[in-house]
Amino acid sequence: MDTPLTVPDPAGATELSCDVLVVGGGTAGTMAALTAAERGASVLLLEKAHVRHSGALAMGMDGVNNAVVPGRAEPDDYVAEITRANDGLVDQSTVRQTATRGFAMVQRLESYGVKFEKDEHGEYAVRQVHRSGSYVLPMPEGKDVKKVLYRQLRRREMRERIRIENRVMPVRVLTHPDDGRAVGVAGFHTRTGEFVIVRAGAVILATGACGRLGLPASGYLYGTYENPTNAGDGYAMAYHAGAALTGIECFQVNPLIKDYNGPACAYVANPFGGYQVNRHGERFVESDYWSGQMMAEFAAELASDRGPVYLKLSHLPEETVGAVESILHTTERPTRGTFHEGRGHDYRTHDIEMHISEIGLCGGHSASGVRVDAHARTTVPRLYAAGDLASVPHNYMIGAFVFGDLAGEDAAKYTVYEGELDARQVADAHELIYRPLRNPSGPPQPQVEYKLRRFVNDYVAPPKTGAKLSLAVEAFDRMSREIEGMGARTAHELMRCAEVSFIRDCAEMAARASLARTESRWGLYHERLDHPERDDKGWLHHLDLRKAPSGAMEFTARPVEPYLVPVPEFAPPGGPERHLGEVELVPVATAGPREAAPAARPAAPSKGPAAEDPEATAISPRLLELLGLAEDSPGLDVLGPYLEDTDPAVRAAAVTALGETAPAGTGPALAARLRDGSPRVRAAAAAALRELVEVLPAEPVLGDGLREALGVPDPAVRAAALDVLRALRLGDAPLYAAALADAEVDVRVGAVRALVSVDAVAELARAAADPAREVRVAVARGLAAVRDPRPGPLAPLLDDADPLVGGAALAALAGTGCPPEYAERAAAALGSPAWQVRAGAATALRAAPAALAAPALAPVLADPNADVRKAAVLSLLAHREEPAARAALAGAADDPDADVRAYAARAAHAVH
Repeated sequence: MDTPLTVPDPAGATELSCDVLVVGGGTAGTMAALTAAERGASVLLLEKAHVRHSGALAMGMDGVNNAVVPGRAEPDDYVAEITRANDGLVDQSTVRQTATRGFAMVQRLESYGVKFEKDEHGEYAVRQVHRSGSYVLPMPEGKDVKKVLYRQLRRREMRERIRIENRVMPVRVLTHPDDGRAVGVAGFHTRTGEFVIVRAGAVILATGACGRLGLPASGYLYGTYENPTNAGDGYAMAYHAGAALTGIECFQVNPLIKDYNGPACAYVANPFGGYQVNRHGERFVESDYWSGQMMAEFAAELASDRGPVYLKLSHLPEETVGAVESILHTTERPTRGTFHEGRGHDYRTHDIEMHISEIGLCGGHSASGVRVDAHARTTVPRLYAAGDLASVPHNYMIGAFVFGDLAGEDAAKYTVYEGELDARQVADAHELIYRPLRNPSGPPQPQVEYKLRRFVNDYVAPPKTGAKLSLAVEAFDRMSREIEGMGARTAHELMRCAEVSFIRDCAEMAARASLARTESRWGLYHERLDHPERDDKGWLHHLDLRKAPSGAMEFTARPVEPYLVPVPEFAPPGGPERHLGEVELVPVATAGPREAAPAARPAAPSKGPAAEDPEATAISPRLLELLGLAEDSPGLDVLGPYLEDTDPAVRAAAVTALGETAPAGTGPALAARLRDGSPRVRAAAAAALRELVEVLPAEPVLGDGLREALGVPDPAVRAAALDVLRALRLGDAPLYAAALADAEVDVRVGAVRALVSVDAVAELARAAADPAREVRVAVARGLAAVRDPRPGPLAPLLDDADPLVGGAALAALAGTGCPPEYAERAAAALGSPAWQVRAGAATALRAAPAALAAPALAPVLADPNADVRKAAVLSLLAHREEPAARAALAGAADDPDADVRAYAARAAHAVH
């Protein structure tokens, strides 16, 4: 039995020091540490878990939502869209940092080895998901992003400047008693329980969202949409340090899979042809996909007789469903496939039922966070915030990296604080951490946290009212005393108890801020039933909150700064700040006269069974030896013997370690393992090569190894070898053309992509007779993707008997050009019985002469298939100077499909 912890003497604290202290080893924190170290600062990175696996990024990422790639999107357009999505309430100077610096960050991440989807010519494959622009950059192999970042942290030159302390959890930022600047933190070790104090020249908070605020419908404390380890630590620490927080009334609410704590991932499915529908199969979302108004429409549809709501995938062909599965079941939530399998559901036969997540606080997906300027500075000197903690609306992953970089750059100019620390602040932090040990039989953390978060659901979740929010404030005040009485016996339990105190602080901030803003804004994010209208005249202001010297929570209405990018829908009024002071509660002691008393009934939690790993086996000493070496970033000379070990488990682990450190010679060594006798080792080598392709030198010896791998019987190896040869430009047309004879369809599809990369049109055209539909579709798309596309080679595919092939070939005409003779064929194809062919034909006419296209497309707006009508509207938009096109677009404004209506409306607006 473990020896119970005892309360340590504050005087015996472990003391650490650094120039720049980074709290949180996730997305923003990792980048902040790297940048500060690159600028010469000594950096200490604290993580309450382990940096290798911590943060919301730990399980990977399936795409970037806000990539402003030159030639595909403009920074000013992005800034305007985020302003609209946030109902005008933004500091455009911060949003503009992501808009202008995001692409350089994509390139920086790519230089580390992070994979973004590219076309056959190496250009970023940005997709249009939002109706207003092309910002989505998929990451089909994004499951290893965190591993790539950890590899950067462990580079020898970084290890000289960055000290990582895993399992250390700060609970309070320490400030200078005279000028209030941040000088360090106080916390503890989550395994040993020792008290830890850090002195620093600057502190960067990068602790993520408050994901454990609302209670999931399942009742499971950790079954949240956001990473459940992010319990609002940074929100509470910034607040108690005196920093201003802003937008805390703007909640995060997301669509998610029903009964599963994961997003439905429309961002992934939409480029493949998936979309949200009601039970009748109708698209219903009128607004753009990153606004709170979209969630309001979603909630209304769900509550109507048109619910439930689904992510529709069942209409897609097998190869597309397979591609979607390969992404959704390996990144972000790898258990997704197991969940569907347990219910007997398959994307081919069942659309994905969707629901609404619990509420949370998150700057990266809504707007609630610590107030920062364009350099990630908070209102407390030398205290910074970055990532989902910072209030930079809809900043997502790339914005987290950008603001981590900004924070690291600015903080690096400060040196370690060597003065006296405030004894009162240290004592308060010590008491917060260790008081549960003085009451080991007190209520356990899970019970107290469940009760707290149930109150959040009951009284704070939208739609909101002043009465319910006032009840919430009273409940959270009562719970302060209950939290003080929680019991703990271990360091891990101390960590969970501290998190409950953070959640309570965030809950009170959310309730009081929601009370203070007496209007409705951001759709479902802040819907006040007692103030249902948006009030731009009185409330086009940020709502800042901070801790007053008295300890009370006070508010200020801060005018929106003049826009850098004008947005006609909003006109910030300017003027002075309005000091609102403490928020006034609505009387809720009685319901009207004192004749009746209210009653409440709590809901019961439920928890699903845990899965068992049937393949768990004993770990060999040789493998344990290798895993120990991996922490020291070994070179190829050290890993070489393990790569040749007789045990395939050891060889596979050595390949993984090689992928994490990527020393010189990694490429050829991995290529050699593609010929390994073990499928497990070959799969690991193929995965590592694909992951590292952006950082591997394109050396001839690697090309030779990949060519040899094309003869391996394992088709997954041959496909990987082709992909890497193409990406590194190590192959040529004859090599790729030979792979068109491969027996495996996936390999032949890879060969088609490779031929596109070298503009081998003649070889591509010969593949148009391939027996596999997937290959012919790839050929059709590839013929439009070569550098000098022409319509002629598409001719054999235009009349293909398979509707998917014919549709793809017709759609390709939009990229190759659609001269009159092809325009006539496309117009004739609008009468095809297959909707895929009709949609492709409508798309083709986008590139046809307007005089031919507009009259042919106008009748298509009555097509029974919504995707065909959508393709017609988008093509008519390209011909909006033609009177017939304008007339047709005006008629589409009343289409029953929300997407068609939305694009038609934008088209009509563009004309004027």
